Amino acid sequence: MFQPPEPGFVTFVGAGPGAADLLTLRGLRALQQADVVLHDDLANRELLEHCRPGTEFIYVGKRAGTHSALQEEINWLLVAHARAGRRVVRLKGGDPTVFGRLGEELHALRCAQIEFEIVPGVTAACAAAAAAGISLTQRGVASTAILTTGHECEGKRSRSVDWSALAHPGATLCVYMGARRLGEIAGRLKDAGIAPDTPLLIVSHASRPTQVIRSGTLESATELAAELEDTLP
Repeated sequence: MFQPPEPGFVTFVGAGPGAADLLTLRGLRALQQADVVLHDDLANRELLEHCRPGTEFIYVGKRAGTHSALQEEINWLLVAHARAGRRVVRLKGGDPTVFGRLGEELHALRCAQIEFEIVPGVTAACAAAAAAGISLTQRGVASTAILTTGHECEGKRSRSVDWSALAHPGATLCVYMGARRLGEIAGRLKDAGIAPDTPLLIVSHASRPTQVIRSGTLESATELAAELEDTLP
């Protein structure tokens, strides 16, 4: 049976890829119990309608190259509201554990000795596969699914994604936030030995009414990305 968290507690809730009805029941209950919700840009605003009257909403979204709140500020807000005895929900797009800056926020809570819970959400790779009607691990084709990012965080001295190491013919490579660098990524994969006619699928706004799906090959990656430029978040 679900037990509401005691005050002074933080729940990380995965909002899913976009559609509001992909939120889990546990995530819904956390929102209904929340005193304050810190929500991301990619989390559907409709989810906030499940909260009680008087719930405080704090927008802390981020977009590539544009930050409305510094990560240090978000960490401080989580700790401050929990220390004030409030039930805090940190609402993150997709799944909190996948490219969601979860590690920094957990570290801040652990240092402050604040209890927390993580509620999983539907991650974009799964939503994109479902939208396109494909399997990420098609039997006889791909026995491995790899999640990686096409947009590494700012401030790195060097890039850590080794595209040659990810170039496995028997794997499905799921690239998050990679459409704007798709031509470059495709070139690196081809240089690493992946055939130019390898199937490629681009999904933008997965599960939302604005969802766009394009298919092609590594060879046509640059053209496909250009077609989707106006639809990218």
